[in-house]
Amino acid sequence: MTQMEIYIHIPFCVKKCAYCDFLSAPSTTEERERYVEFLCEEMRVGGRKLEEEWVRGGWDRYEVSTVFFGGGTPSILTGEQIARLMDTLRSTFVVREDAEVSLEMNPGTVTWEKLLAYKRAGVNRLSIGLQSAHDEELRMLGRIHTWEEFLQAYQMAREAGFLNINVDLISAIPGQTAESWEETLRRAAELGPEHLSAYSLIIEPGTPFYEWYGEGKGKEKSQGGCAKDDLRMAMLPSEEEEREIYRRTKTILSEYGYGRYEISNYAKPGYECRHNLGYWERVPYLGFGVGAASLFREARYTNPPGVEEYKAHFTDKLYGSVLSPEEQMEEFMFLGLRKMEGVSKKEFERKFGRRFDDVYEKPFEKMKKLGFLEERDDRVFLTDTGIDVSNAVFVEFMF
Repeated sequence: MTQMEIYIHIPFCVKKCAYCDFLSAPSTTEERERYVEFLCEEMRVGGRKLEEEWVRGGWDRYEVSTVFFGGGTPSILTGEQIARLMDTLRSTFVVREDAEVSLEMNPGTVTWEKLLAYKRAGVNRLSIGLQSAHDEELRMLGRIHTWEEFLQAYQMAREAGFLNINVDLISAIPGQTAESWEETLRRAAELGPEHLSAYSLIIEPGTPFYEWYGEGKGKEKSQGGCAKDDLRMAMLPSEEEEREIYRRTKTILSEYGYGRYEISNYAKPGYECRHNLGYWERVPYLGFGVGAASLFREARYTNPPGVEEYKAHFTDKLYGSVLSPEEQMEEFMFLGLRKMEGVSKKEFERKFGRRFDDVYEKPFEKMKKLGFLEERDDRVFLTDTGIDVSNAVFVEFMF
């Protein structure tokens, strides 16, 4: 059977974080219930339509190996709502018994009853958004929880029986130092989660952070005299400080038994996120909900980003356009190179019927001479220096 993945987008949150440009917003109980009903209908109708138009022979040829509830804040939904979505998913698609089912969770939205209900519904992996172990940094980010509230939520998750937990962290926060970041890393790692994601803050247009720090504004402000109740005066770490923070992350987490398997992701052996690995390895996936993207039979499409537009048109999926061979090769490279094991030349030839060196010899040799790429046996991968400038490396492999 062919492996596939499912992503379900929950575009709701209690309060929009100051750095967040994701498709999410506060909502009422009634709005969330209506949206869950639309999601169930989209899975049923969209699943049938896909089966009729694209899946000759029926869904029995495919099995869902991972499910990911992302947001927004999926843990804002009740246990009954998550169970309803999982029941609809199982009635429409073939879901493997050992499927990895992840749910993103904000510590400020969790209850003991919710956790038990999520687990009964089939959720077996939680991704908890901590971001920082320092309350002043959490306030800076606009988070709705404290370090202590995170600890309570994490302990509840363990007591509820969750054996696979990821903790999300953000570095390069305004006012953050290498010492405060190291303390966050060590506090999180000492809890023993199976997985840690360590992302560097990106100042995105349209967010309060962009208004405060965009286009170098944060680097012009002095940190001297910064009052704790005026956190916007804190200064962004310099580029060199940010790189040093990133380098230290790998060293520190390795002390606790975490291996880096992707640019921003670390895991204990056997706990790499199967869903995200599927993205980087271009496993087919279907996205449900507003703004959700899909990749199926080398076609990409994205649902409308507005809730009302989504509700009006979710049954009329156009399935986007089929990617050209060149676009498929580009994705193979810039997604595959995110992994520490890189890409396989033999796999490239198997997928595309062309030798890697015939297509990419020039950019590969250029990046190799600059010290950004290495080759070992059959595989091409980023060096530590290449990780620092990964986006510039990826651009070299675009046609």
